[in-house]
Amino acid sequence: MNDLTNNFGKLYHPVKALIIYEKWESDYNNTPYVESYDMDERGCPINGHPLSVKEANSFAKALTVNEKKQRNFLNPKGLLTPNIVFLKTGNDGFAIWRTPAKRVKMLFTESLDIKSGEAHVPALLWKAGKTSLAVFAVLDEAITGQTPLFHAPFFNVYAEGKVCMGNVPVQIPNDCCLETFIELWHDYFFNSYFSHLFGAHVPVKGNIVQLWQNLTTSGEPFPVETLIPNNITINKLLQ
Repeated sequence: MNDLTNNFGKLYHPVKALIIYEKWESDYNNTPYVESYDMDERGCPINGHPLSVKEANSFAKALTVNEKKQRNFLNPKGLLTPNIVFLKTGNDGFAIWRTPAKRVKMLFTESLDIKSGEAHVPALLWKAGKTSLAVFAVLDEAITGQTPLFHAPFFNVYAEGKVCMGNVPVQIPNDCCLETFIELWHDYFFNSYFSHLFGAHVPVKGNIVQLWQNLTTSGEPFPVETLIPNNITINKLLQ
């Protein structure tokens, strides 16, 4: 038996239902009337009554708190560090950041016959929103508008850079600060198992399986000469 608990999302239970009625007057001006219902243990509406001022104020407060959380999404806790390339805050915000070439822990499925363990990866450029992630390889230098982008040399990444998260339960809070946001995406990406390529897309020159078999056992730096340029520009990532 497999434990699927971590794959479950949050469960929401109905506690209140509102029905809005409209009374049409002779001059075609509609007059609204709101009726409130409690919910029983089966999720059925009971105890219908006119919406009270206290209930209305409670709903308004909840909406205000939720709106405030959405406005705070991706706000940094401190000064922006040089690795932040672009930042758009708010509910539909996203961030683009860079990480240098470094040694990280990598996980591979048994079918690939690659030993899981630490290996060097190239400098990377990340773009992420609340529910999606894209990753690209870059040369280990500062990012400018003319910086060439390369295909990320990993499994589970589409040709356009989007990452397939599979069954990973991505849960980014509505009020997540920038620093925590970046940490979460790094954890989601490197703590999930690399397993497969997509279609005819080959992200590196040569055999990608042999590449990572060597890197996870030799401890050698990532060979940047195996990276393949793509046609994606920094400006396109800003859209």
